[in-house]
Amino acid sequence: MLLQQQSLLSMPLPDLTDISRYCVSDEIDPFMQMISTALEADYLQFVNWNARRLHLIETIAESSYSTLKVIHDELNQIEMQSFLLTFSVATLHQSCTHYRDVLTKRVLELVCAEMASAGWETPVADFAVISMGSDGRSEQTLITDQDNLLVYADGGGEQADTYFQELAGRLVDHLEEAGFKRCSGDIMPTNQTWRGSASQWRKRLLSIVRYEVEDVAKNMMDLIVLSDARFVAGDKELAEDLIDMIRTMEREYFQVLWGMARAATEMRLALGFLKRIWTEGSGEHKGEFNIKLLAWAPLVMNIRILAINQSIPATSTVERIAMLEKEGSFSSVFAHDLIKAYHILTKLRILIQIKNIKGIQGDSHYLNPYQLPSEEREQLRHAMIKIEELQSIIHTNFHIV
Repeated sequence: MLLQQQSLLSMPLPDLTDISRYCVSDEIDPFMQMISTALEADYLQFVNWNARRLHLIETIAESSYSTLKVIHDELNQIEMQSFLLTFSVATLHQSCTHYRDVLTKRVLELVCAEMASAGWETPVADFAVISMGSDGRSEQTLITDQDNLLVYADGGGEQADTYFQELAGRLVDHLEEAGFKRCSGDIMPTNQTWRGSASQWRKRLLSIVRYEVEDVAKNMMDLIVLSDARFVAGDKELAEDLIDMIRTMEREYFQVLWGMARAATEMRLALGFLKRIWTEGSGEHKGEFNIKLLAWAPLVMNIRILAINQSIPATSTVERIAMLEKEGSFSSVFAHDLIKAYHILTKLRILIQIKNIKGIQGDSHYLNPYQLPSEEREQLRHAMIKIEELQSIIHTNFHIV
């Protein structure tokens, strides 16, 4: 984030002489005043948003279940308004991820207090909530769902399993009440797959990487999801031990990483003949394409594979790209192109989300590229060409035939 801020601050400002040279003498002062007034208004707006955002986040610590959803909704509104003024993907990611972490910690705190009041005794002291998906990558946007797992210390036996099953149910219910949608893929600790003691997790992970499971494809997808694991609440050391275990196993069992790499290189892109943008030819989304599945997800997935292979600890896509450049996997030019591609695709996804939230568009994934200005449409096409190049790099590095 600091590097992104420094690069922004070091960017050259627009040369006003290129505009003011066309003004006659009595127009220059009103022109400069107009710019000054507009900048001052935007600055004051940001000051007000920041003050309100900080106040709302501070109130979370003392809030009950009934008020968390109201706070969450208002924070989302602030981020939406701020994004429409700046189009800053990095700022929205950072802010949404931060206040949702705070919300999650408060819900967990309330759940634990609620269970204690109901007579539930904690069988083990240490447990943690770990996020995955966009939350695990610190890439939260305006629309969010629950992608969490629960891990707890060994030693509690069946009593611990029963206790944390109850805790998971209450946690998922109250997170939904606070504005976190349930995961459509059931990646939540209410699903036994995403809940267990440290030793249960170890056994589960070993069965996946050793192909000792029935549904290999499903379990491989679970492992891919786990690759973005990030500590959110509870005992940090316990969480970090599990996260380290996940990444170590992925590296040590190369056939698993190779399988993930093959899946990543085979992900379709919305590119057609002569590298033109491909769109649906018929049906409900004629003239559109799913920007999440056919552009954004392949970028995130392929960067994830290289990051795991190179033992890069970061989960953020942009940080992973920067670290891959630093250790020599990418040239500075290619890394810059990939980061630019990520920001272009994510910006478009967020704008679609805003249309969905405002009721302008019925879904939050489909884009008509021909409604974009020609320059932006070309940026989108160029972004997907770079992702295709990235897939070729992984195809070669992993000797995929």
